[in-house]
Amino acid sequence: MYSLRAYGSMIADRIRVDAYAEALRRTVRQESIVAEIGTGPGVFAVLACQLGAERVFAIEPAEIIQLAREVAAANGCAGRIEFFEGLSNRVTLPARADVILSDLRGILPLFERHIPAIADARRRFLAPGGTMIPRRDTLWAAIVEAPKPYCEVVDPWDQNPFGQNLSPARQLAVNNVQKVRVSPAQLLTGHKLWATLDYATIQNPDVRGNLEWTVERAGTGHGIVVWFDADLAEDVGFSNAPGAPETIYGSFFFPWTQPVPLTQGQTVCVNLAAKLVENEYLWRWTTRIEPPSGSSTSPVDFDQSQFAGAVLSAAQLRKIAADYIPELSDEGILRRRTFELMDGKLSLEGIACRLAAEFPQRFSSTEEALSYAGVVSQEYSR
Repeated sequence: MYSLRAYGSMIADRIRVDAYAEALRRTVRQESIVAEIGTGPGVFAVLACQLGAERVFAIEPAEIIQLAREVAAANGCAGRIEFFEGLSNRVTLPARADVILSDLRGILPLFERHIPAIADARRRFLAPGGTMIPRRDTLWAAIVEAPKPYCEVVDPWDQNPFGQNLSPARQLAVNNVQKVRVSPAQLLTGHKLWATLDYATIQNPDVRGNLEWTVERAGTGHGIVVWFDADLAEDVGFSNAPGAPETIYGSFFFPWTQPVPLTQGQTVCVNLAAKLVENEYLWRWTTRIEPPSGSSTSPVDFDQSQFAGAVLSAAQLRKIAADYIPELSDEGILRRRTFELMDGKLSLEGIACRLAAEFPQRFSSTEEALSYAGVVSQEYSR
């Protein structure tokens, strides 16, 4: 969940905010019903009211929704905004919306369960002929010369002060992605279209595509950079492309295992894939760099993925094997018993008394058990 400071940074990003505001101005009418997925502090929900929306449904799973209620009241909009505290796929709206607004991106639109949430909202919330904001996101990629962010990845392991061999850690580090800001001058190739996410039709959250570039200038390739162009409404949008006005998003950097000297005319091929696993994306990027024309050297191949960059112990890997037979730990038994006691009959204080009595090795007092039960209640109770 975002901090209040993070929400403040989003609101201060005028490129983003002004684009969304203009998209709302072009779509909201006096009789409109607007639904916002992920309302945060409620700024766009209030703006929809100020633009004349008849009703606004503001959906937000995090506690920031209480601030959104206060913001709505402070701006005289409390009577027209209905707040729904929860994930959008667990919410039922009282009417279909003429406009569905969302900004569920991270650095890229492939972020957590953004696409499943949009597909579900389009199916259950959108009125016939309604409008989605954004309409689509287009994702682009290029080969980049980025020594500074690359060194931030590898230098702690390549140049440690004790002269130790930390290559196992380096191998993990180059299989992870990071946010960067690069200039157009750092691109060694033109940009290629990787994917278009059309929110009027999209269903599958997974994206895979092959990319091929011809190197346009000599330099050292450090990996791939990916960015998006957001299409919010007709002639309204913004981008986190290299050289575009700076936004909160930055671009996504996929480092190579090693820097590679590149000459003009060389061919670089990449298969880039993003797969949604539970609530997070798992990225894989496979690269082949053909030798310069006339050279007798072999192609350079890299096969990288976030799975290869994960720090996993053998014991933890064993627990996700298909043939593993799981048995609840002591903590699991405690959690199960807490769920059993949350049957709609006992207060939290009553549950805490029972837990303290049944698990004296875990709780030294009823107050400690009450704190534990309260955390479980916040996450799982209705």
